[in-house]
Amino acid sequence: MRKIYLFILFSFCIQLLAAQNIVVKGKITDATTHETLVGVSIGIDSTNGAMSDVNGDYHFSLSPGNHTATFYLVGYLSQTKKFILKTGDTLNLNISLKQSANELDQVVVSAGKFDQKIGDVTVSMEVIKPELVENKNTTSMDDIINQVPGVDMVDGQANIRGGSGFSYGAGSRVLVLVDDLPMLTADAENLSQIEIIKGASSALFGSSALDGVINIRTAYPTDTPLTKVTMYSGVYMNPQRSDLIWWGNVNPTFSGFDFMHSQKINNLDLVVAGNVYNTDGYRQLENEERYRCNVNLRYRSKKHVGLSYGVNVNSMYDRAGLFLLWANADSGGYKPSGGAVSEYKDTRTNVDPFIVYISPNGDKQSLRTRFFNSTNTNNTEQGSIANVYYAQYQFQKHISENFTFTTGLAETYTTVKSDSLYGMHKGENLALFAQFDKKIKNLTLSFGARAEYYKLDTSETKSIFLNKEIPFKPVLRAGANYHIAKYTYLRASYGQGYRFPSVAEKYIRTNVDGLQIDPNPALQPETGWTSEIGIKQGLKIGNWNGYLDVAGFWTQYQNMMEFTFGYFIPPTITNPSLLDYVENAGFKSMNVGNTQITGIDVTVTGTGKIFGINTTVLLGYTYTNPTYLNFSPEKDSTLSTTQNILKYRFYHDAKADIQFDYKKWSTGLSMRYNSYMINIDKRFVEPLLYDKLPSAPIYILPGLQQYRETHDKGNLVFDCRISYQIAKTAKLAIIVNNLFNAEYMARPGDIMPPRNITLQLSLRF
Repeated sequence: MRKIYLFILFSFCIQLLAAQNIVVKGKITDATTHETLVGVSIGIDSTNGAMSDVNGDYHFSLSPGNHTATFYLVGYLSQTKKFILKTGDTLNLNISLKQSANELDQVVVSAGKFDQKIGDVTVSMEVIKPELVENKNTTSMDDIINQVPGVDMVDGQANIRGGSGFSYGAGSRVLVLVDDLPMLTADAENLSQIEIIKGASSALFGSSALDGVINIRTAYPTDTPLTKVTMYSGVYMNPQRSDLIWWGNVNPTFSGFDFMHSQKINNLDLVVAGNVYNTDGYRQLENEERYRCNVNLRYRSKKHVGLSYGVNVNSMYDRAGLFLLWANADSGGYKPSGGAVSEYKDTRTNVDPFIVYISPNGDKQSLRTRFFNSTNTNNTEQGSIANVYYAQYQFQKHISENFTFTTGLAETYTTVKSDSLYGMHKGENLALFAQFDKKIKNLTLSFGARAEYYKLDTSETKSIFLNKEIPFKPVLRAGANYHIAKYTYLRASYGQGYRFPSVAEKYIRTNVDGLQIDPNPALQPETGWTSEIGIKQGLKIGNWNGYLDVAGFWTQYQNMMEFTFGYFIPPTITNPSLLDYVENAGFKSMNVGNTQITGIDVTVTGTGKIFGINTTVLLGYTYTNPTYLNFSPEKDSTLSTTQNILKYRFYHDAKADIQFDYKKWSTGLSMRYNSYMINIDKRFVEPLLYDKLPSAPIYILPGLQQYRETHDKGNLVFDCRISYQIAKTAKLAIIVNNLFNAEYMARPGDIMPPRNITLQLSLRF
C-alpha cells in the first residue's frame, strides 16, 4: 500500500509540475514576403527545443522564469528573444525572420539532402535561380544548364568538367533529378532553383551520378495564390552563309505558351502547369510539336502535425523529326543525310506518390515513389516501350543542431520492350546509403557510403572487397569544409563513382542515316573517383555581394565506356569484302581503358546594387585536361589526332551572364565559349575505308575536314535580352540568341541555330 501511495503522490506531483508549465506558441514568417516559414529550428535555453511545422506554427511548454529562445533557419538571419514567464500565462510570440543578403548563405539541398548554406558544402556546386530561366525564355532545361560554368549539353546529355563526350543518346554519367527523383529529361514551370553538383556523387545518388548531379527543385505554393502565363513567338534569321538557307523567303518560326497556377486550399497545396511548344525547325524537316502538363498535390495533415502526403503527375507528348548527320558541309549543313529524317512520336508520363513525416524534434522520414513510362514510335519501325518503377525511403535525424545523419534504401525496376531496336530486357537496381554531416565550430565534415547492386538480364554487379568477390559495389565519399575567415571557406573532397551500362549501350541495334550502331552485350561497368580542393571567398562591392570560387579537380575512370567507331563484321563472314566493311561500319559502346581528367574551375557569382542598378552576375571558366592513361596513337587508329586528349572534349570552357535591373527596365547579356574540339572519330574526317581502300570517296560527313579548318576553331556565342515592366502584372521582353550570328557546331555534323529573335509577354497575377 505504501508503494501505491508513493506512486499516486509521484504522479500527482508530475501532473502538478506539468500544469505549471506555460505554453509558448506563434507563427514564423518571412519579414519581407510575410510567407510562413517551415522547418525553423528553435533553441531554448541553449538546448534543442522545437521546430515550425508545414504551416509555420510552433509551440512548446516551459516552466515559469527567465528564458531565451533562438530562431534559426538556413538562409535567414537568426533571431533571439528573451522573455519572462509567469504561472498561468500563455505567451503568443510571432516571429519575422529576415533573409540573409550574403550569397554564401543561400540555401542548397542536393549536397547532403538537407538544407545547407552553400558556403558550408564540401563539394563544388552551382545554383541557377528561376529568374534567369525566365529571362532567357528557356524552352528546355538543356538551354539553361548549358549556361552553367563547367557544364556542356550535347544532344540533350550533360557533360560536367569533360567527364563525357558524345554518347549518341545512349548513356549518361550525369544524373538529372526532379525533387530528388531520377528523371532523364525534365522541364518545370514551378521552378524553385537548379542545383548542380560537380564531381562523383554516386555515394548519395547512385549509379548514374558518376560525373555529377543536376537537381531541378520545384516550388510549393506560398500563402498568396500565384498564376503565371508566358506567351512567346520567334523567328530564325538567315545564317551568314546563304548556302545554308533551305527555307527560301519564308523563315522558320517557333512559338510557345507556358502556364502555372499555385495555391493553398486550406491544407491542400495545388500546382497546375502546362506548356505548348511548336517550331518549324532551323534544320530541314526537324519541325516539332510538344505538349506537356503537370499537377502537383500535397496535403498537410490537420490531425497529425508534421505529416504530409500527395502525388505529382507529369505527362508530355512530343512529335518531331530528327537526323544525326548532315548532307554535306556546304549547302547541306542544315539538311539531313539521304534527304530523310526519323519521324517520331514520344509520350512520357510519370506518377509520383509520396509521404513525408517530420517529427516535432525535426526527424524526417520520407517515402518517394515513381512510375515512369516512355512510349516511342517512329517511321523506322524501331519504337520502344520503357517502364520504370522507383521507390526510395529516407530517414534523416538531426542528432544535434550541427550533426545530421541521413540514411535510406532505393530500388529501381525497369522493363524495356523494342523488338527491333533493343529486344526485351529487364533491369533491377538496389542501393543502401548513409551519410553523416557534422559541424565542429568552423569545421564541417561529411562522410557517405553506398552499397549498389545492379542487374540487367543475366549481367549483374560483382566487385572485389578485401580480396573477396561480393555481389554489390561499395562506393564512398568524404569531404571537409573549414571556415578560415569571416567570408572565406576552404574545402576538400573525395568521391567514388560507379556506372552500370544502360540497355542502349549493351543492346542497341539500329541504323541512323546509313550509320550502323551495334550492341555490345559484353560491355563492363565503369568505376571512377573525383578529388578536389577549393576555396570560396566572399566578395562585397558597395551594396553588391557575391563570392569567388576556385577549385582544382582530379578525376580518374577505370574501364571507361565510350562509343567507338569500327568495323563490326559478324563472325559468320570469314572473308569480308569491301562491301561488307562498308555495310558493317559503325559505332559500338566499348570499354576504352583507364582515363584521367584534371583541371581547374573558377566561378564568380553575386547580386546587389552597383551605382544604384541591381546587378546579377554569373561568370565561370573551366580548364580540363582529359587524357588516356595508356595512350598509344600507333595502336588506336580511331583518333583524329596524335595528341593525348579524349574524344569530343574541350580544353577551355567559359560562361558568363550579367543582368541589370533599373526601375521598370531590365537587360542582360550571356556568353558561351568552347575551345577547338581537337579529337573526334577519325572516320568523320577521313574516308570511311581509309585503312582498307583510301582512294574510295565514301564519307560519313562529307566536307567535315575542310569545315573544321575553316569554320570550327572554337565556339563563341552571345545572347542578349531586354524587357520592360509595362504594368504591375505584365512584362514585355525581346530575346536575341546568337546575337552575332556565329556559325558553330556542338558536335560533328550538327551546326547550331543561326541568330533568332523572340518576343515574350509574361503575366503574373
